[in-house]
Amino acid sequence: MRPTPIRVLLVDDSPVALTILQRVLSAAPEIEVVGTARNGREALALIPQLQPAVICTDLHMPVMDGLELTREVMLRYPRPILVVSVSVQKDNAQNIFRLLEAGAIDVCPKPRSGLASDYEPVTQELIGKIKILAGVVVFRKHRQASPAPASPNNVQPRGPVRIVAIGASTGGPQALHTILTALPPDFPVPVLCVQHISEGFLQGLVDWLAAQCRLKVKIAQPGERPLPGTMYFPPERTHLEIDDNGRLTCSLAPPLEGHRPSVTVTFWSIARYYGSAAVGVLLTGMGRDGAEGMQAIAQGAGITIAQDEESCAVFGMPKQAIDLGAVRYVLPVHDIARMLNQLLQSKPR
Repeated sequence: MRPTPIRVLLVDDSPVALTILQRVLSAAPEIEVVGTARNGREALALIPQLQPAVICTDLHMPVMDGLELTREVMLRYPRPILVVSVSVQKDNAQNIFRLLEAGAIDVCPKPRSGLASDYEPVTQELIGKIKILAGVVVFRKHRQASPAPASPNNVQPRGPVRIVAIGASTGGPQALHTILTALPPDFPVPVLCVQHISEGFLQGLVDWLAAQCRLKVKIAQPGERPLPGTMYFPPERTHLEIDDNGRLTCSLAPPLEGHRPSVTVTFWSIARYYGSAAVGVLLTGMGRDGAEGMQAIAQGAGITIAQDEESCAVFGMPKQAIDLGAVRYVLPVHDIARMLNQLLQSKPR
């Protein structure tokens, strides 16, 4: 018996884009485009009738844009939203991530041109993201931090913490935002971050986080020494590692299990260089990237933290690391920053 197709609503003010998106999604038997809308107001009127499992929306539209649509959907008809938008327009960058802040789950690039052939390179990525989002449970409003700390009391690292590395995929930008906005500007160690994100959106993510957080957020430059109070992302299509001299390297080595950057590659690197002084944090995401890297950190006596299932958009990467026995603490996303601050204030055993 064939599974029920994923019902998708497309929202875009371009008739050409709607036609092409319908055509490319028809190549996936698991997906059914049940309706189209030219703006957010039209989409809101269609949702109760069509009951889409996933909404794909552009950002800039007349009458009601993608940001207002996202806010209204999350208030009235909570369900996964995928932002399908041109990624390279600099004025769009932070606005696109405001949609994620409002409740959208992920972003996917839309070619600037209206040529059907230009959609071919992103077709499989778009289909894959829709399939992932179809399994995401969305809530009417974001959970508040728990009233009492979930962090274990008297956490004591075996030695001074010198580095924190974070890995994330689907739902990661929102989780990163939650954690980073709770860290002080004088956070005493560097933070390395690998976030799986569609090509063309990295600079927008960095700019958005930099505007929201008190830490300095930047794209790593090969050869620089990581500094306290600074968060580093690898340039697109590169692995982020620490070399034997403690400097950042941005490697073009082959992808690991399909990923470049790879969370595991970064975690392996900090486990090798920092040993027990490393902290690894694995956040929401599909797949298993980061699991073996967490294991390496744990085996080196470093501290490992995974986001819990309830606060994950997709409980894939953390679960794989937990199943390996590589995770020391499993915490809601709101408590991870509290744990990091506590670790950096604790006296080593």
